[in-house]
Amino acid sequence: MSATDIWLVILLMTLATIITRCSFFLLGDRIKLPSRVQHALRYAPAAALAAIIAPDLFVVVGADAAHVSLFNPKLLAAIAAGLFFIGTRRMLGTIMVGMVVFTLLRLFWDKI
Repeated sequence: MSATDIWLVILLMTLATIITRCSFFLLGDRIKLPSRVQHALRYAPAAALAAIIAPDLFVVVGADAAHVSLFNPKLLAAIAAGLFFIGTRRMLGTIMVGMVVFTLLRLFWDKI
């Protein structure tokens, strides 16, 4: 690729980014998304959060693949935090339980 090709690609990608990100602001209420699309977009934040968290819970350091095991302190802490949240619906307590369980497992895992 020549320098001209590279600059052309950068320019076109910049335009594509600006157009896609600004389209909702520029078009405003003139375009209505179908109700099925609006309904599906409600799940986007949860799906993004799951995509960020799941690899950290299941992939053990040094492993190339997912490793689901009861010997994974992150997974055990997430399970404990999830159970606490289901029982109490308290977000701050959920974070605290997850962190305390994870810290205790990391500190005392060799002694168990």
